[in-house]
Amino acid sequence: MGTLDLPSEPEEPGRADRARARDRGADRPKPRDAPDPDERVRAYEATRAQASAEAADGAGPVRPAKDSYWHQAPGLLDQAAGYRKGWSADRQPAPDRPADPPGSFRSLGGSYLNPERHAAAVTTIDRVREAEPAISADIQTIEQENSHGGWLAGFEHRIKGDDRLKEKVAEQLKAEPRMTAEEVLREVTDAIRYTYCLESEGYARGYYGIVEQLANCGYEMYLSKNSWTDPQYKGINTRWVTPDGQRFEVQFHTPESFHAKQCVTHDAYERIRNPLIPDRERKVLKDFQREVSAAIQVPDGADEIPDYKKKGF
Repeated sequence: MGTLDLPSEPEEPGRADRARARDRGADRPKPRDAPDPDERVRAYEATRAQASAEAADGAGPVRPAKDSYWHQAPGLLDQAAGYRKGWSADRQPAPDRPADPPGSFRSLGGSYLNPERHAAAVTTIDRVREAEPAISADIQTIEQENSHGGWLAGFEHRIKGDDRLKEKVAEQLKAEPRMTAEEVLREVTDAIRYTYCLESEGYARGYYGIVEQLANCGYEMYLSKNSWTDPQYKGINTRWVTPDGQRFEVQFHTPESFHAKQCVTHDAYERIRNPLIPDRERKVLKDFQREVSAAIQVPDGADEIPDYKKKGF
């Protein structure tokens, strides 16, 4: 993997004092109230419409070009809805657990934690929850202060659900029984995750600018994966670690790539991960992901942003 050339860090008076104040929680903005998840499509369409109107500079409503993602999106959404209809009949029932001891955990997929390991997982997940507000405050400050117009999307989904984290613990402990729940969750990269959206024309500059701002907050990037040339997914996923060792993920999208991921292909992606579905169905869904991704414009310079991986991670 290549190395990532980051912009040089400016020598900023008082930076060390501000970092110590941030560690004490001083002057930290409060995280915003999480919006209703059911609003995400409407809110995103409103954002896109506003951006289009501003770009038109008063020239009236802008109709999406026939080859644009937004022109194709309604049909792609209909396709996604059609696939979902066929899944309703084979949803997994709630796990039958009459023999499971009190305090244990069993997921819909059958992943199991005994009471002791379940208690350890809950304690560790609680520590993740405690770390999130401080990170979120910095993430929101960067949204307000970045000079490239980047904004947070899907902020209400910034914490992975408890049951999914417990599933990850159960799956890993089944493969490596000597590990502890704390060790497993320490390696989970997206228990806390964020997404910045950037318009295509400023995407590459915005990526580098926000990466620099995150580094100036004291966070260390240990991986950046550029998927703009991937046939099934568009965007950049980065992974970070706090000085205290809490890992989190930051994704970089355009409005089109975020809408595709969040509103069009998300359910297909989750379905593909199910080991019980037939290979033929998995192929159909992967082909659908390719069709959606092919409709997304690659921002200028985005495909030239190199991958990065820090040694030791």
